[in-house]
Amino acid sequence: MAPIAGRAAKTAPAADPSRLRHRLDAGLAAMGPAIDGAVDAAAREGMVAFLLLLARWNRAYNLTAVRDPLEMVPRHLLDSLAVLPWVTGGQVLDLGTGAGLPGIPLALARPDLGFTLLDSNGKKTRFVSQAITELGLVNAEAVQARAETYRPARKFATIVARAVTSLTALHEACAHLAKDGGHLLALKGRIPRDEMDALTMTLHGAGPSPRIRVHPLQVPFVDGERNLIDIPFDASAHG
Repeated sequence: MAPIAGRAAKTAPAADPSRLRHRLDAGLAAMGPAIDGAVDAAAREGMVAFLLLLARWNRAYNLTAVRDPLEMVPRHLLDSLAVLPWVTGGQVLDLGTGAGLPGIPLALARPDLGFTLLDSNGKKTRFVSQAITELGLVNAEAVQARAETYRPARKFATIVARAVTSLTALHEACAHLAKDGGHLLALKGRIPRDEMDALTMTLHGAGPSPRIRVHPLQVPFVDGERNLIDIPFDASAHG
């Protein structure tokens, strides 16, 4: 793994850690005390270190379409941390973590919780594993597997995903991984009314339809809507 990181470092873009930290601090302050106050100085330093590592690897391995480290602050860190108030306890699964988002920022902010970062892409899980090691994150692990075939020893209280597929497809892929009373937290842009209606119709045949909640998110320095779709799991909805 070290030689891979070394290759990426040769093409690293210039990134000023102090500017990244300043932008992160400003963004967190704009998000309000519930989030700003929950992210301590050590977590912030870890997030800056994570972005520097991501920027180095990204030039060689195309882990994210965002190239400018300063733009990674709002689009990756702040966007991930916007869901922090709803990550409240138990084991957390980051489904389709990609380059470790939102799992790594959340794990840095909540060292008291355990995080599993799941992705089927070996290149991305190798990076995530390296990031976990370099950041000293003892509360996180990377797993390479497809959600549909993943069978962990214990189920998850919270499943979070930066959703790129429909809510119905996402729910079907991960329902077997959730504890009763758990929640699926799907990060979306505009409120996906059609997807929410389709999911409600799909789940209604399995029993009482769950109450799907929408939490509008404020992500500083990012244009456009961001919403968190909060879908509860119960015994009728999964196995």
